Formats: sequence, structure tokens, C-alpha cells
Amino acid sequence: MTNEGRRRSTSVTDSVRDLLQRNWWPVPDDPEAEYVNGVITLLRSGPTAKQLAAHLVQVETHQLAYQDTDAKMLVPLANKLLRLRLHCR
Repeated sequence: MTNEGRRRSTSVTDSVRDLLQRNWWPVPDDPEAEYVNGVITLLRSGPTAKQLAAHLVQVETHQLAYQDTDAKMLVPLANKLLRLRLHCR
């Protein structure tokens, strides 16, 4: 990867992490959470807001053992993440 590619990748990661931290961050003391990379990978595939929200529910229920998570509550966050998608390519 070129230096420009690394900078862009770091910028995308930082942008996604910052947005998640301000709007969702289920584990506040885990700044290197692996689910950030999963969100970025999904963003690069061109998901819908519902697909992104479903992914966040998967993280909450399977990785973090949360219960009673409703994907509808995460659609606004998914829409914010989709606005970042243009910068992820």
C-alpha cells in the first residue's frame, strides 16, 4: 500500500471510529474494537441502511451479548455511516 493509500485508510478508519464513538460506541473503553473494520468492509460493499443496521445488531448481540436490540433504532446511525461511504472507496 502506498503512503497515500495508508493515509486514506487511516482517515476512513478514524472517521468511522469517531462517528461510532459519538453515536453508538457500545464499549467506550475499547478504542481498537475490531467491529470498526467490519463496518468499513460492509460500507465498501455498498449496503443499504437496513443492512448496516442489521450488521450493528449482529455486533451487539453476538460479539457484545446485548439483548433486545432493535435494528430500527440503528437506522439513523446507519444513514450517517452511509454518508461516509463516499470517502471509503
